Amino acid sequence: MKFPIGLMTALLTTFQVLAQDAQPVHLWPAAAPGALGTDDKDIPTLTPFLAKPELATGAALVICPGGGYGGLAGHEGKDYALWLNTQGIAGFVLKYRLGSGGYRHPVMLGDAARAVRLVRARAAEWKIDPKHVGIMGSSAGGHLASTLLTHFDAGDANSSDEIERQSSRPDVGILCYAVISMGPNTHGGSKANLLGNNPSAELVKLLSNELQVTPQTPPCFLWHTWEDNAVKVENTLEFAMAMRRADVRFDLHIYEKGGHGMGLAGNPAEPAKCHDWTRDCASWLKVEGFGRK
Repeated sequence: MKFPIGLMTALLTTFQVLAQDAQPVHLWPAAAPGALGTDDKDIPTLTPFLAKPELATGAALVICPGGGYGGLAGHEGKDYALWLNTQGIAGFVLKYRLGSGGYRHPVMLGDAARAVRLVRARAAEWKIDPKHVGIMGSSAGGHLASTLLTHFDAGDANSSDEIERQSSRPDVGILCYAVISMGPNTHGGSKANLLGNNPSAELVKLLSNELQVTPQTPPCFLWHTWEDNAVKVENTLEFAMAMRRADVRFDLHIYEKGGHGMGLAGNPAEPAKCHDWTRDCASWLKVEGFGRK
């Protein structure tokens, strides 16, 4: 499928404006819980990329970029958000705190949970349906997303903070070549950055999210590649098997080709030229009531 030159120019202009206008929002108005300082690395933020009003479905996804819990990959953040915008979905890119900044679990989970709560609390402002807020992550960001998908809570109804009164349960999840396990099939660098060098057996089990799936886990779109040499495909396969045992809906895709960290493998302004997973995911998002019909 080819786009007319005029439409392509308009899309590119729209993406440039969105990228320039997107301003990060602090997850907490004051210091974040557990903050080790006041540097940029100590301040978790959420950057909104809203779909054009004429395309918007009211759905949103919080996006957790990968990077081994030691960095944040830009192409697994903003690029995903801009692609989601073409589907009418708002993308919120999460800058969560990292092991390289001195942080360990549960700080990262707290940041992800707060992000989902924040989108729900400000849903009216951003024209979001609070019942259509999901989470998306790649690689170690996929581990963080899968952690929230299996370790959410209903919120604190008695909190004086409106944000904390919101549920942190995502309505759907998208896991892209995700680290899921902290066991034998884990990614060593991600595990060390998240849990430290000598985590207890109990902590390893708790954060091996293939062991934490329940019937309350939200439906997920899962994809990986057979030839991924950085994060074993078994992570995704075992999570899918756990979802099957719990009778939770999922859409699973294992592509033969494609290395680790490919992201869209294309320009978000040209969705027809991106990797096949984006088209499969777009179809699934429609099924789940998130994407444009």
